Amino acid sequence: MPYVPTIVTPHLSDYPELTKVWESSVRATHKFLPDDYIRELRTLVLEHYLDAVMLICIRDPQQRIMGFAGVAAGKVEMLFVAPRHRGQGVGKQLLTYAIEHLNADLIDVNEQNAQAVGFYFKQGFEVIGRCEQDGLGHPYPLLHLRLAARQSVRSA
Repeated sequence: MPYVPTIVTPHLSDYPELTKVWESSVRATHKFLPDDYIRELRTLVLEHYLDAVMLICIRDPQQRIMGFAGVAAGKVEMLFVAPRHRGQGVGKQLLTYAIEHLNADLIDVNEQNAQAVGFYFKQGFEVIGRCEQDGLGHPYPLLHLRLAARQSVRSA
């Protein structure tokens, strides 16, 4: 019987593995970020950011985390897929769950991460704003995206 990945809630004991997935994903997709900044962010992810969101993840048959997302106040604050699982629908499954079950219709994405920008456009998101700096004030522009199909629902 084929393995069918499902969405589960990770535990506090999974935080080190989630952080490893985050780092490997960032290193694969955020080539514009310097190593020292990635190390700084890694500490923030492990010690602060994971606790600030509702976490969901997908595990492989060996129970290793393939990818995860974090949602807060209707916004996907993080979505990362382990590089070996990219292109297998993990990100789409996490995003769909966040939209359908956690009422998420907003996300910010690094403008320089063209693959992620394309992914979110393909999933029906559109740009509603832009800022020159990331959340920590560094010069990595962010695009503010909203799910186009939900725009009229949210503004009504």
